[in-house]
Amino acid sequence: MEDGKAPHFAGNLSHKIVSIAAGESHALALTGDGRVYSWGRGMFGRLGTNSESDENIPVPVEFKLGEDGETPKFVGIAAGAYHSLALQEFVLSFFLSLCCNLFLDLYMDGQLGVTRGGENALVPTLLDQFIELCSTDRFNREPQQAGENKLKVCSVKAGGMMSLAIDSLGALWMWGNCPPQSCSDDGVYSLVIIPNPIPVWDFHGHRVVKVACGNEHVVALVTAGEAYKGDELICYSWGMNSHGQLGVGDKEPRSHPVVVETFNQESNLAAYEVACGAFHTAVLSQNKRPSEVFGSVCWTFGLGDKGQLGHGTTQSSLFPKLVEGLPKHVFLVSVDCGLFHTSIVSRAGDVWSWGMEKGLGLFPDATFAGTDSGDSLSPIMISSGGFPDPVQIACGAAHTILVAHDGYRLWSWGRGRSGVLGNGNTVDCLSPSVVLWPPLNKNKEEELRADAGKDKMGGKSGEEVIELERRLSLAVEEIGLLHSKLSVMERYASILHGAIFGKPFEEHDIPTSLQNSGFFDITKEWENMLESADRSKLLRLEGFYRNMIAGVKDKLMKERIQELIRECLSSSENSDTKKL
Repeated sequence: MEDGKAPHFAGNLSHKIVSIAAGESHALALTGDGRVYSWGRGMFGRLGTNSESDENIPVPVEFKLGEDGETPKFVGIAAGAYHSLALQEFVLSFFLSLCCNLFLDLYMDGQLGVTRGGENALVPTLLDQFIELCSTDRFNREPQQAGENKLKVCSVKAGGMMSLAIDSLGALWMWGNCPPQSCSDDGVYSLVIIPNPIPVWDFHGHRVVKVACGNEHVVALVTAGEAYKGDELICYSWGMNSHGQLGVGDKEPRSHPVVVETFNQESNLAAYEVACGAFHTAVLSQNKRPSEVFGSVCWTFGLGDKGQLGHGTTQSSLFPKLVEGLPKHVFLVSVDCGLFHTSIVSRAGDVWSWGMEKGLGLFPDATFAGTDSGDSLSPIMISSGGFPDPVQIACGAAHTILVAHDGYRLWSWGRGRSGVLGNGNTVDCLSPSVVLWPPLNKNKEEELRADAGKDKMGGKSGEEVIELERRLSLAVEEIGLLHSKLSVMERYASILHGAIFGKPFEEHDIPTSLQNSGFFDITKEWENMLESADRSKLLRLEGFYRNMIAGVKDKLMKERIQELIRECLSSSENSDTKKL
């Protein structure tokens, strides 16, 4: 899939992606120099571009603070279903919200933590509640003395229509459409709107290290004591539990965090990563006392109707259950869950997916024909070692994004509508496609002209650098056009291949002669395929071509009938004319 060589722009922090986040149909990328890029569906302003237009390649989100237009540096990002969050460098320690609320009423969902009278925020909006909290101790609410350490937000997370944050003291904050802390007066347990960030007091005396949330539930990895020692995290969950997504053995909701006993303090399993889909959960763990062969495993629980648990069935699971289809003794560096699919990447660059539509996450209207169609109930290898130096994998509702090559290259696959794959078009991709990265910088030429005469790039003048940048931009544009054409051809080949063979087209389906020489002898390849096909495949081919030939014959028959009718009508008209 790749030659393994580092990109020519490796080492440039403005091109190095340190974090990615995927929403329902949009994506965010954070670069090493603290800039945020977005692409995909723009509805509700989730891209933060001052527009609701879609973007099919990564575009920079323009942040401006204060009257002097200062551009802040960011250290964290998160994407919910329809909103985005960006965490500014902890010198100021606050959020900028990139987007909107789904329900346009006076109360809003509150996932932005900003009261705007139900309006969408098309540009980044300051979440100033955390600025107020910075000057206050979060436990006794008394003003701090000058010089004391102030509260800082260290990480952000979003999912569904809720937002989460972890501060420098390890406390968890939440706002948006969140699990309530108690049942309503009539005994009904349902999500509530929390417009401003509130702390989750249940973890007082402990530190929240990792957190994830689905549509209706939250899962957190928390220290056993006040300090984080690296291997003693305990897994807690709470919220709605209609499908067993809390992993506690039943379907009853929980108002407050409860321990997932598989990963309790006494367990030999050390959980180190957690992810939530709409109604399922995935946890990565390793042994607290690792053996000579070092590795890790994946556990899943919750809704399994599309195979998103990877257990080989469509049954849901009330307890964490091991995903058996993954190889032993590999170390898994990142996992994420979409609505109904799960994806994972190992340290070696191997990628697996499972769940809806062969683990692609595609919606039902994208199903393939034939006996091989349907959801993947067990892990499918997307690539073996094809993504060296992986950084992170992220799943949207029906697509997946992977950053590898130590942050310098991006791939995506799945549903491509609204440009969410970032490859310059809006078609679905059944195999990883390259995201157009690094993006074009429209202001680069002006910046270079301002620096003309200064030494650049090993002594080259500003004008020489401008010319190099212009050539690079033209090359990137040409690559984008070629990639767009390639994607259309891949889609056409996949549709045709799926109609004939009942499964999507994959790289190993390319005939050997075409791979080696570029020449394709269709007669010879057809004979080879028939020789290697088993009886079931031959019967399928026979049925396909019988139906196709029958369709052609029917069309020819209809055309002949229409010709006869036209001849009869013409003959009748001529006869009537002669009589007159």
